[in-house]
Amino acid sequence: MSFIRLSRVLLPLSGILILASAVVFFVPGPKVSIEFTGGTLMELDLPEGKTNEDLLATLKTFPKEGESLESAAISKTKTDTYFVRIPTLTNEEHTALFAHLETAMGDIEELQYTTIGPTVGASLKRRAFWALFAASAAIVLYLAAAFRKIPRELSPWTFGLSAIVALVHDIVITIGVFTILSHVTTFQMDTLFVTALLSIMGYSVSDTIVIFDRIRDNLFQEGKRGSDFAEVADRSLRQSFSRTINTGLGALIMLFALFFFGSESIRWFMLALIVGTIVGTYSSYFIATPLVVYWQQKRKR
Repeated sequence: MSFIRLSRVLLPLSGILILASAVVFFVPGPKVSIEFTGGTLMELDLPEGKTNEDLLATLKTFPKEGESLESAAISKTKTDTYFVRIPTLTNEEHTALFAHLETAMGDIEELQYTTIGPTVGASLKRRAFWALFAASAAIVLYLAAAFRKIPRELSPWTFGLSAIVALVHDIVITIGVFTILSHVTTFQMDTLFVTALLSIMGYSVSDTIVIFDRIRDNLFQEGKRGSDFAEVADRSLRQSFSRTINTGLGALIMLFALFFFGSESIRWFMLALIVGTIVGTYSSYFIATPLVVYWQQKRKR
C-alpha cells in the first residue's frame, strides 16, 4: 500500500472537514465556559418533580438590577442536576437569587457556584490564543533546526511548515467536533479544553517527528543513489507504521479507561484527547508527510 498515493484522495477529504469545522465554529459557534465570557455558573439539585422549565420560569421572575435572567442557559447533567449559566452576580445577588429559588421551588441544593468577571474572561481568552500560537512557532523553529543537515536540495523549512499544517488540521477538526457537541450535550469550551488542545499538539508533532526522523535516516542511507524522495518517504511511512499503531493503541486504551471509569470532571478532557489522538495519528501519515513530498517536488520544478 502506498500512503502517498492514498493521500491524494484523503487530502481533499481533510480539506472538506477543515472547512466544515471552520464553518460550524463561526455559525452557530461553540458554547464557551464563563472562564472566557465572564458570568456566573451554578449547579443545582432540584426537588423531585421540578424541571428545567420550572427553573427557567423562576429565574425570569428574579428582579436583577440592570438586566434580566431570561437569557439564562440551563443544561441537565448525567446525574440529573442542572447547570445554570447566567450574567455575573454579586455575592448579595447570589444570596438573594438562591433564596428566591428556594421560596418558589422548595428545597434546592447548590452543588457548585462560580463567578468570573468579564475582564478575567477576556484575559484568559488572549492567553489561550497566545499559548497555541507560541507552541506552533516553537515547533516550526525546532523542526527547521533539527532537519537542517538534510541533503541540500531539500528544504528543512518544509518539514516544519508541514508539521504545522498537520497541527492546524488536528486542532481545527477537534474544535469542530466539540463545537457540535457543545450544542447537543452539556459540554462548554473552557481552559481545560485548551489544555487538551496543547496536549494534542504535543502528541501529534511527536508522532510526525518520528516519521520525519525515519525519512532523514533513509535519506542518509541512500547516499548518492539518487532515489526518488517520494519513494523514500513512502518507505519510511511503512517502516514506522507498526510503531505508530502500537503507540496510538496504547494511548487510546489508557484514555478510554479514564473516560469510562475516571472522574466526571475530566470526562470531556479525556474525550478531547481521544479525538485528538485519532486525528493526530491520521494526519502524520496523510497530511504532514505527503505535504513534505509535494512541496519538495514543487521546488525541483
